[in-house]
Amino acid sequence: MQKLDMRKKEAPGFLITFCGLDGCGKTTMMNRLIADLEKEHEIFVTKQPTNAVRNSEIFRTYMDCPNHDGFVYRSLSLLAASDRLQHVNKIIEPEMKRGKIVLCDRYFYSCLSNLRARGYEQDRWIYEAAKWVLQPDISFFFDVPVEEAVARVRRRTEEKDRYIDMDLQHKLRKEYLDICTANNGVLISTLQSEDECYKIVKNTVKEMLNNGNL
Repeated sequence: MQKLDMRKKEAPGFLITFCGLDGCGKTTMMNRLIADLEKEHEIFVTKQPTNAVRNSEIFRTYMDCPNHDGFVYRSLSLLAASDRLQHVNKIIEPEMKRGKIVLCDRYFYSCLSNLRARGYEQDRWIYEAAKWVLQPDISFFFDVPVEEAVARVRRRTEEKDRYIDMDLQHKLRKEYLDICTANNGVLISTLQSEDECYKIVKNTVKEMLNNGNL
């Protein structure tokens, strides 16, 4: 796994990203951090990909259907990557320039993990695109066995019947773990209690803020 050569920030704010499988617990951790940070800091909460991609036919086909014959996955990956570049440069960075702490649900790492998990390990364009993406101050990766992640998703009423490719989930988990290691991410197993997981999140962010003096 090659490390992504991402762009160093020049803005005074901070960027914290949250990645992992659906059902890994990242949203729970993110919401707890939001509640803590907004007491004393200006924050901006966002997500990737944006709704422009999430609502597209190709995205919904890959998310909701087992038959993908009408599309080439690389085309979706390119669409998502361009969306993320636009989002970073026109949404995230301006908020950081205002001195805000930006929290992003998923990030460019998800684009890489999905591309590789679907068999495009040799694609080099994504590493070139990463050079125009901001490197986060903290990249959290939340990990849980696939079976547990899927069970959590199935407990959501609106997703109890959603199509889930189990083989893909196992591949994605491996890619996330490798990406975390290669890019100095913070790996947290959410098999621990919620409070134990959040203690790691909170202490990591506290250290960042103490060193950054925001």
